[in-house]
Amino acid sequence: MTFEEIATRDAEGAIAAHAVRRENLTIRKGDVITAAHVAALTAQGVGALIVARLEAGDIGENEAARELAAAVSGENLRIDRAFTGRANLFAERSGVLCIDARAVDAVNDIDEAITFATLPPMRAVVSGEMVGTVKIIPFAAPRAALARAVAAAALSPMRVAPYRPLRIGVISTLLPGLKPSVIAKTLRVMDERLAPSGARIVDDIRVAHDEKPLAEALCKLRPRCDLTIVFGASAITDRRDVIPAAIERAGGSIEHFGMPVDPGNLLLLGRLEGQTVIGAPGCARSPKENGFDWVLQRLLADVPVTGADIRRMGAGGLLMEIVSRPQPRAGDAPALNKQ
Repeated sequence: MTFEEIATRDAEGAIAAHAVRRENLTIRKGDVITAAHVAALTAQGVGALIVARLEAGDIGENEAARELAAAVSGENLRIDRAFTGRANLFAERSGVLCIDARAVDAVNDIDEAITFATLPPMRAVVSGEMVGTVKIIPFAAPRAALARAVAAAALSPMRVAPYRPLRIGVISTLLPGLKPSVIAKTLRVMDERLAPSGARIVDDIRVAHDEKPLAEALCKLRPRCDLTIVFGASAITDRRDVIPAAIERAGGSIEHFGMPVDPGNLLLLGRLEGQTVIGAPGCARSPKENGFDWVLQRLLADVPVTGADIRRMGAGGLLMEIVSRPQPRAGDAPALNKQ
C-alpha cells in the first residue's frame, strides 16, 4: 500500500487518508475518492490530497476484517457488518465465552496491520453482548499475512458455551448460632446467580454440621439434581473437614480444595457418582463476584472444571473487597521491626 500526497486531479480511485470537509461536501477517512469528489474539490480550490492506494498483494480493510472475523468466530457468535476496517462479534446466546488466549496471541503476532481483541477468557456473557473485535489498522493488509492470521484463528475459534437449565440441589449445614435469616438470604442470592442461566434450585435440605447426616443428604439429592452445592455453617479448613469427609463417606471423591481467587479461597470441588458437588466458600453467601461464580458459571455452561483449571485462575484472581469479609486483606499482617 502506498501513502502519499498527490494532485487532486489524479486522486480518483484512491483512498482518502484523512477526512476532507468543504462546503456541501464531506469525504470520510477511508472513502474511495470518486470523479464527483475530484470535480467538487477542484472547484473549491483543493489542489492536493493525502491518499492511500492498494498495491498488488493487498486486501482492503473491510474485506480483510470480514475474512478474519469469520475465521475467529465459532458457535453462538454473530459478526456485525465490517466498517472502517472493523468487524465486531456478538454473543447470540447467554453463557461462558471460551477463548484460547494462545490463538489470539498468534493472530496478533503475525502483522501489526492485523489486530484481534476479546473479552477475558471464561467471561460470563449475555445474548447481544459484544465479545470481540477484529480491526485492520491501515486501509489494507497484506494478503499473505491475512492468510496466516486466518489459519491461526481457525485452529481454535472463540465460541460461547450456552447455559443449560440445570436442576440445582442446595444443602445447608447447621450449627447453634446460625440464624435462619442467613440461610434464607443465601438461597435468595443463589436464585439471583442462577437466573441468567435458567437453572433453578429444585431441592433445599438443611442438616446438622456433621459428616453422617450430610453424607445422607448428598445421597438423597444425587438422583434428583444435576449439581449439588453445600453451604457449610462453618468454613472448610482442611480436606479432612466435615464437608469433604461427608462427600467421601457418600462414595464420592475430592477433586480439589482451595483456589487462588480471593474472595473464594476456601472452595471445594468434589464428585459423587459422576455429579459435581461444590463446597461453597463463605463469600458465596454474598451477591458480590467471587471465585464461586467463576466455577459455577462454567458448570452451568457445561464447561468442565478440574483441579488444574482452578489452579490456573490466579492471574486476575484478586477481586474486589467485600463488606462481609471478616478480615480485610490489607493490614492483616503485623508490622515487622526494622533493624
